[in-house]
Amino acid sequence: MIDSHCHLDHEPLFTNIDDVLIRSKKTGISKLLTISTNLNSYKNILKILEIDPIIYGSIGVHPHDVEKSNFNKDFIIDEFKKNNKIIGVGETGLDFYYENSPKKIQIDSFRVHIEASIECNCPLIVHSRDAEDITFEILDEYKDQNIKILMHCFTGSENFAKKLINIGAYFSASGIVTFKNSQDLQNTFKILPLDRILIETDSPFLAPVPMRGKKNEPSFIQYTLEHLAKLRDIDKIEMDKITTNNFNKLFF
Repeated sequence: MIDSHCHLDHEPLFTNIDDVLIRSKKTGISKLLTISTNLNSYKNILKILEIDPIIYGSIGVHPHDVEKSNFNKDFIIDEFKKNNKIIGVGETGLDFYYENSPKKIQIDSFRVHIEASIECNCPLIVHSRDAEDITFEILDEYKDQNIKILMHCFTGSENFAKKLINIGAYFSASGIVTFKNSQDLQNTFKILPLDRILIETDSPFLAPVPMRGKKNEPSFIQYTLEHLAKLRDIDKIEMDKITTNNFNKLFF
């Protein structure tokens, strides 16, 4: 299994990272992608990458943080080229639900990250909440520039998913897909192409059933995988192979 999106720099994961890694490996995790959300996060990730060969990282600024901690395109590209364990650009995107940063600044930052990812020829890790139309409009502008899109923790509508499929996007299922009140999302994951699906924890957030209410960690990815396999009526081992292959095809 591969956890395509976690935050090992967040507590309680960071303080307990040795134990987190032991449990991850016992569960069968072969790779962890820990995600940058701002400058301090990125600096900590660079240190975390040195802890274990299975850990990889990204470089980017979450839409919540762009007003206080933005990156320019040259910085992203330079940092990406410096370290072969940095394999993606993001987490970037648009969050108009909380709007912790002004919309215009979010959009400007999103474009910077998109253009950096294209120049680096690496996946763009996209967060989108209450911003489906503008997220798609912006991504669609770059569809002919070999953009590699990963919709992280996808919770969007089926219509949004279908439009994204047409521009080559991949979709990552988080613990939300296991929640009883996520029937619409479950139905969407039933129709997504199998060769476009990844899994993630977004830990320490969004622990899946039966761990809901606890601090999430990468080892809990097994429950999301099991639920996704049931949704698609596929053996768990086969779903593991599919999502693992999709991750490796996208990032390596």
